[in-house]
This record gives sequence, C-alpha cells and structure tokens, in this order.
Amino acid sequence: MAEENPFDERLESLVRRAVRRRLDAVLLFGEANIRSVTDVVCDNGCLVVSPHASPTFITDFRYVPMAHRVAPWLKTVQLKRGQSFADATKSLLPRGVRRLGYEGTVSASRYRSLQKVFRRAVLVDVAEDVLALRAVKTLPEIAKITRAVALNDEIWSLARKEMRSGMTEKDIQRVIRGFMNALGDGEAFETIVCAGANAAECHHVPDDTVWRRGEPLLVDMGVKLDGVCSDMTRCSILNPQSSIFNREYSKVYSIVLEANRAAIAAARPGMTSGALDKVARDIIRKAGYGKAFGHSLGHGVGYEIHEEPTARAKSKTVLEPGMFVTIEPGIYLEGKLGVRIEDLVLITPDGCEVITRSPK
Repeated sequence: MAEENPFDERLESLVRRAVRRRLDAVLLFGEANIRSVTDVVCDNGCLVVSPHASPTFITDFRYVPMAHRVAPWLKTVQLKRGQSFADATKSLLPRGVRRLGYEGTVSASRYRSLQKVFRRAVLVDVAEDVLALRAVKTLPEIAKITRAVALNDEIWSLARKEMRSGMTEKDIQRVIRGFMNALGDGEAFETIVCAGANAAECHHVPDDTVWRRGEPLLVDMGVKLDGVCSDMTRCSILNPQSSIFNREYSKVYSIVLEANRAAIAAARPGMTSGALDKVARDIIRKAGYGKAFGHSLGHGVGYEIHEEPTARAKSKTVLEPGMFVTIEPGIYLEGKLGVRIEDLVLITPDGCEVITRSPK
C-alpha cells in the first residue's frame, strides 16, 4: 500500500484477520467502520478489503470527488446506474469466492442482495474483528478525542454558569446543546438531564421537571468534534446545605466517587475489562448497593459513542495502550435519587491517563 496511506497498519491488521479466517474479502458498509480505515465520511459506500488486492471504495456519484480528496491513496469506483453494491463487488473480486466477510449489522435487504449475488459463498460476520481494530486508537485519533473531551469540559463550565433554580430539564438540555452547536459539531448523543429523583432513571429523557434549589442534578453529556465523540457525567446541587437529599445523597455520592477513583487507579494494560468492572462493582456491592448498580462500568469512545472495549462483568477483553474507556459507576434508588460519575481515560503503557478534567 502507498506510503501516504495513514491507515496502512489498521488495514493490514484487517487483512491478516481475513487470512486467518480464510476469507476472500471483507466488505465494510458502516460509516464509522469505513471512516476508521480511510477517513472517508460517507453514508452510502462499501469498502472492499481483500488479501489479494489493494482496498477499493465503492460509492455513488455524489461522494466520488470527496473520496478522491480525502483519501487520494484509495482506489474509488463509482456505482453504475441501477447497480447494487453486491454486483459492483463481484466485478472486483476473482471468480469462485467461497467465504465473504461482512458486518453483522447490515440491513436485511443488503444481506439478501449479497446472498443472491454470491450464491455459493459463505457469509461470515466480522463485526467483532473490525470493532477490535477500532478499539486501539491511532495517534491522530487520540489527539482528536482529547480535543473533544477538552471542549466538553469547557462547555460544562459554561453551561453551569447559565443554569438556575427554576429551569426545567429541557431548559438545561437546550443550554448545553446550544454551546455544543456553537463551539463543536453538536451532540454525540442526546444530552441527559435529570433533576432530583429522575436521576434514578439511568437514561432519563429530559422533560418539564423543574430543578429546584437544594435538589441534585445529574447531567450526562458529550460533544462531537471533528468526527469523534466525548462523554462525561457530573452531578451538581445548588446550595447543598439546604438539600433535603443531603444525608443519603452525600453517602451514595461518596461511595460512587470511591468506586470511580479506585477503577481509575487500577486501569492498566494487560488487565481484562471485566477485572476493571469488578474493582468498582466490589466497592459498591460491599457498601450494600450492589443491586443498584445495574449497568456496566464503561465503554470505549471514538467515532461512535459506544465502542469497544466494554468494561462489563466477566468480560475477557484485554486492555491495551491506545484504548479509551469510560469509568462510570453509578447507584440508582428508584423514586429517590441517582448518582453517576463518569470520566474518560486513555490506557497508557504503564497505567491510564484521565482525559476528563471537570471537577467531581
């Protein structure tokens, strides 16, 4: 492959995986997956990666000039009028394809099209292989994600100055969203704002609930910047001294904070993401709130808000330098309160670096 291709290593790793699985080619249709090995942003394309030829990108007329500009090293083929991606792919591959890799998330119609065109081929789901490659970020990707997280910190600081008692959850969401649109590329996901007992709902949808002085507020937010995501959760109270939640809330908050800090201190290459989850989960369980921590400890972040690795109980994924993972333990008491503290960390050769800088 040409030297000017910045994705040589990742593409070559994909080819090696294809060879090990005896695949004649791998077809990528997902926008994030294609971007992760080409930097091309396109919602209607197919990347053909084969052990026998250089990678080829197939798309329609609308995206050809962009592909030429963004990835001049990449062979780009324009779809003919009425031609399917399956037909175009078949014309690029040698006859007698027996095993063809594809993403398990393709639509049913696209899957049927592949079956029809490659009648004698076995279709092999390679989604896990591609996600595993994306889990270890390149240096440019690490720099992009770090900038996105820094902007997210800045937006949280700005938004807090605008937040007032009497505002609804939707009002606060609009403030945060406005800063994300003005300073970044919008939301990486729908900003979660939970006033009072609504925080007991892990993914509460903001509504007209009013945030009142002395009540806890939970905000889960992430700005998108230059194609990558950020993610952070913080809890806040106006005038905590007068909070009706103060005693129990303070107890729960301190337990979650302890779990967050312990997991950050433990995160290192070579440990499994399941072992990392256990560090935080054991603290919450021993405090008597094990059943109130029902989600995984964290997840990877990149072109999508949820990527590999996933730090969940008993996961065997081994952490490697270059992986990002959120550390977000939580305790949720239905009808009463909820606390989640989330930081994004980068796994380094000798531990981890906390990228999120907002005070907890």
